[in-house]
Amino acid sequence: MSDQCAHWLEKFITHLQIERGLSSHTLANYRRQLSFVATTLQLSDWSGLTPTDIKRILSLSKQQGQHARSIALRLSALRTFCRYLIEQQQLYSNPVEGISAPKQPRPLPKQLSVDDMQHLLSHDDSALLIVRDKAMFELLYGCGLRLNELTGLNLNDCQADGTLRVRGKGSKERILPMGSMARKALAAWLRVRPQLCPTGEAAVFLSSHKNRISNRQVANRLETMSINQGLGRKISPHKLRHSFATHVLESSGDLRSVQELLGHANLSTTQVYTHLDFQHLAKVYDSAHPKARKK
Repeated sequence: MSDQCAHWLEKFITHLQIERGLSSHTLANYRRQLSFVATTLQLSDWSGLTPTDIKRILSLSKQQGQHARSIALRLSALRTFCRYLIEQQQLYSNPVEGISAPKQPRPLPKQLSVDDMQHLLSHDDSALLIVRDKAMFELLYGCGLRLNELTGLNLNDCQADGTLRVRGKGSKERILPMGSMARKALAAWLRVRPQLCPTGEAAVFLSSHKNRISNRQVANRLETMSINQGLGRKISPHKLRHSFATHVLESSGDLRSVQELLGHANLSTTQVYTHLDFQHLAKVYDSAHPKARKK
């Protein structure tokens, strides 16, 4: 990659970090995708990027066996970057506009049944790490947290009134109620946490190395617990969030409230997490809820 291309790429990454508050994982994805483009096209300057170049990148990505979702992410990164370059007067038109990503299937992950969730979380053990794990998984399921939201929790996010302050995508905060089981499991963990906690550590959940637990460690511990509990299949942290959304929606039929609990900006995103008839639920809401009625 040329020095000029690298210069504007780093300015863009800094912009995303400071202005939009994106996570380090997301920033790394942007850098990787855009570095691939600059290197593959052997660009000396981003101002030379053309629609033909974009189509070439898409074609090459398909030839390399990239999944439709990966190609769409690459195209999205390019589109956002080109808009930034236009704002910075490094481009005069967006070469990505009018170029569509390949269609991709959107299969819904299967949620766990209520019985399976109860069985998974019924593990009763006083071992320090088991107490921690149970608190983590009760919060993932009981509050519908994203994995990053769980591992990013600090002690001052646990409110005395039984609510949880969560920082979601784009550093947006929301306050979530904790159910009785989640509160009980969290309280049990906080009582024994000092056994693992170094002085001054703010993280709620710590690894055995006495620092903030990582996303990978949480996923590995959940997989281990699901095996030990005899569920017979791999369970991801996201599946607990999906199960939360599905179970709450099936019980309440209140799609808008589930949207708020999950921290989704758009209602259509919430629909992806459910197996219920989105159009029907939206119609019921719009006709019945006082805030939705036209005056």
